[in-house]
Amino acid sequence: MDYDLSKPQKMLQQSVREFCQRQCPLEKVREIMETETAHDPELWQGIADQGWIGLHLSEDHGGLGLGLVDLAVVAEELGRGCLPGPFLSTTWAATLLSKCGNENLASKYLPELCEGSKIATVACFEEEAGWAAEEYTTVKVTDSGEGVQLSGSKQLVGDAGVADLMIIAARGEMGLTLVLVETSADGVSIVATPGIDATRKLYEVKLDNVTGVVLATGAQARQALIESQQVGNVAVCAELVGSMQWMLETTVEYAKTRKQFDQIIGAFQAVQHKCADMLLDTESSRSAALYAAWALTEGTDDADRAVSIAKLFCADAAQRVGGNSIQAHGGIGFTWEHDLHLFYKRNKSNEFLFGDATFHREHVAQIAIGAA
Repeated sequence: MDYDLSKPQKMLQQSVREFCQRQCPLEKVREIMETETAHDPELWQGIADQGWIGLHLSEDHGGLGLGLVDLAVVAEELGRGCLPGPFLSTTWAATLLSKCGNENLASKYLPELCEGSKIATVACFEEEAGWAAEEYTTVKVTDSGEGVQLSGSKQLVGDAGVADLMIIAARGEMGLTLVLVETSADGVSIVATPGIDATRKLYEVKLDNVTGVVLATGAQARQALIESQQVGNVAVCAELVGSMQWMLETTVEYAKTRKQFDQIIGAFQAVQHKCADMLLDTESSRSAALYAAWALTEGTDDADRAVSIAKLFCADAAQRVGGNSIQAHGGIGFTWEHDLHLFYKRNKSNEFLFGDATFHREHVAQIAIGAA
């Protein structure tokens, strides 16, 4: 692959950066995250109008038909701006819907998601489960004669409070079953739950004989869920890179101006070493994230491993960069008034999305064992 972005991708990158600076500076981020849902309809429509929600989806479904490298470019800049709202949730849901093989429902709902008129999320995480598809057993599916009915609960569902649609990972006679549910349906209860990242709200979703439509079952459902999580991981890794880039630039600028003992702290070798380590982690993470995006787009043999390696490296690197940035800022780095905590908390939240570093190290090990 070419390790440099193409000219159109660089133009896309600049466009997203300028949009974030113009439409949602950090002062605006704080305003939005203090609302109940961390969702601003005007900002969301602006994102949709740019075409970023369906960037990687086919043009037949209202997308732009671009690749995952382009999605990574957008996600990095959104991470650099710590943009609040349901972009990641809707991107994940739209990707999953596109991979379920149900063309009728895809044609019906994907254009609405791409144009921003509807918001979607995926509900799969459970209290006693991780990110493996085999572990989703809490929500049960029964055939009602007029579709299927769901009963059970899901935890830590992102942006459910503003979503119009939810894709539920449930368990039925055919094994893993993906079911599309409208959040306004009878029997759906959505309760806000505390989360470390105030820019993305989390919810518990309770289902009491809720009617839904089956998207996929069995092996097809499992494969669709895995592939959508891989795309989600690419977006998360890119977001982590963008956040690290902001931390790096902010820390270097601070080190150039902050004085201690009548000297600019950037003159101290210990501070210089921290900044150098932050640069190394950021650039290495960017390489890993872009390679994963390219490999997944091209369908290379190592794509699955590349995504897991990118996630585990970016997650660990983001915590190192965040720690170094806080230490370089000294006491002010711990305060609510400084914007650093917004990125640190976003990184910590992203670390666990679609599996943390431990989860992906185990996955890489299983791939190696299988290949041996």
